[in-house]
Amino acid sequence: MSVLYNLIGPLLRRIDPETAHGLAISALKRGLVARPAPVDDARLKQTLWGLDFTNPIGLAAGFDKDAEVTDAMAGQGFGFVEVGSVTPRPQPGNPRPRLFRLPADGAVINRLGFNSAGHAQALENLLKAGPCNVPVGVNLGKNKDTSAEDAAGDYVDGVRAFQSVADYLVLNVSSPNTPGLRALQGREALRELLLAVQGVLEGPSRPALLLKVAPDLTGKDKEDIAAVALEIGIDGLIISNTTIARPEVLKSPHRKETGGLSGRPLFEPSTRVLEDFYRLTEGGLPLIGVGGVSSGAEAYVKIRTGASLVQLYTAMIYRGPGIAAKINRDLSALLQRDGFANVADAVGVDVR
Repeated sequence: MSVLYNLIGPLLRRIDPETAHGLAISALKRGLVARPAPVDDARLKQTLWGLDFTNPIGLAAGFDKDAEVTDAMAGQGFGFVEVGSVTPRPQPGNPRPRLFRLPADGAVINRLGFNSAGHAQALENLLKAGPCNVPVGVNLGKNKDTSAEDAAGDYVDGVRAFQSVADYLVLNVSSPNTPGLRALQGREALRELLLAVQGVLEGPSRPALLLKVAPDLTGKDKEDIAAVALEIGIDGLIISNTTIARPEVLKSPHRKETGGLSGRPLFEPSTRVLEDFYRLTEGGLPLIGVGGVSSGAEAYVKIRTGASLVQLYTAMIYRGPGIAAKINRDLSALLQRDGFANVADAVGVDVR
């Protein structure tokens, strides 16, 4: 698959990014994308939240917004797949152009603005697909025209809609492209939101509840989020979303576009935030590390810094969907080299 993508990748990257994304989804739906050889290694397997993960490398939210290709992405070697962000009502998102490649930087800037077909469509797609052979998470957002005061209602609606079909649910309060959204990370607003959502999670088989946070947080922000997460008893944190920062090292012509920056420049800052949260939660809360991962070595750094699981998306744009299988092979070799019988044994070893 990587050889094929090396041939067609440059052609895809000459096409408008959103058009290329649509073509990729269409090809995956039709089974036109070759599947890499599966990586079956006991070192990579673990159980979290009662869910069995065959490997720790997951697809981050943003690629499969409307839950159209969960099975296809599992077939690309991902150990779990996160769909969304999904909003209660359909919305088009921000005006185009709103997605920009930064190839010289291995990065992307997006200001999509939660473009979504809505809860009903994503739910229909998940039900039609049936059970997936890897855990599937649903990333929940709020509609742009929902006020901050009413935001909790959008997330409550999302939990009600998807708790019977999702293995885990994510409250996305950290996208930089929906006005006022990041304010929900404040201590009191976050506490109210988590209590409201916890109140509608039902039954012993309820999905795990996670919170996705921004990398652009002050020390006090991080302390407050960690304290509220532990107090309310959510199941984990995803660290982190895209950044509004613009490192001076960026070279690509689109580097000054507004929106969230993802990819290689996000690796170091997001990993520092990951370490901060691992310390603040004293390793007592499972963390998913996201941001700039494109190799087994980088996934390994995230794990050693405190991530039980790792996600990626931007690297796939430049290296193709088969990247997950290669990362897993390389990660397995690193675990073996360092004498770890299981990936869970390596979580946080550089921070403890």
